[in-house]
Amino acid sequence: MNRITILAITFLLVFNSCKINKTIIKKESTVTKNTGKSFIVVGIENGGEHRIEEYTPWKNQKYGGGKGAIYVDFLVTQLKPFIDKNYRTKLAPENTAIIGSSLGGLISFYGGLKYPNTFGKIGALSTSFWFSDKVVKFAEENGNQKNTRLYLLAGDKEEAIMVTDTENMAECLLDIGFPSENIKTKIAPEGKHTESFWKEEFLEVITFLFNLENNERTNN
Repeated sequence: MNRITILAITFLLVFNSCKINKTIIKKESTVTKNTGKSFIVVGIENGGEHRIEEYTPWKNQKYGGGKGAIYVDFLVTQLKPFIDKNYRTKLAPENTAIIGSSLGGLISFYGGLKYPNTFGKIGALSTSFWFSDKVVKFAEENGNQKNTRLYLLAGDKEEAIMVTDTENMAECLLDIGFPSENIKTKIAPEGKHTESFWKEEFLEVITFLFNLENNERTNN
């Protein structure tokens, strides 16, 4: 019985998984035929007025927050075990991604580095690294991951700090030993802080994270 790769997705707004599903479905026949991979997408609805608390591991003096560790623990100890029990998922971390945008990118980055034995792939899109300076120390302490794959994305039409913080984080991780072949940083021309931008980039994100291009060459 075939088992399926799982993607845990956290987004800035209430997440409509249909948008991502449609993106995958457009290439479904090609991806499945050439790589043999299928995906389960788990769209995680945020807590509305509690979204900032959920998506931030540390407090911000202006915006508050800081309960992200509880949220990530829920993903690891309750949600993923439930998915694994009820669906035909591949259990190993190399078959599980956590992907998010904006504050969702921050909590995905945090969750993936904190729990590398659960999430072997991280997609951090337009990530709000600005929210807390503590993210740098966290990355230095947890970023020397040898098996994790990480995709960092920002658009050059977002605020300048988004691009700078993304590039600086990539450099920080490489400096502490994160393998260069396991990290990709893209600054997309004309990219804006919008869901349409993240949707357009999504297929490229999972292509890198799951090494789909190499799988295609292997299966052709």
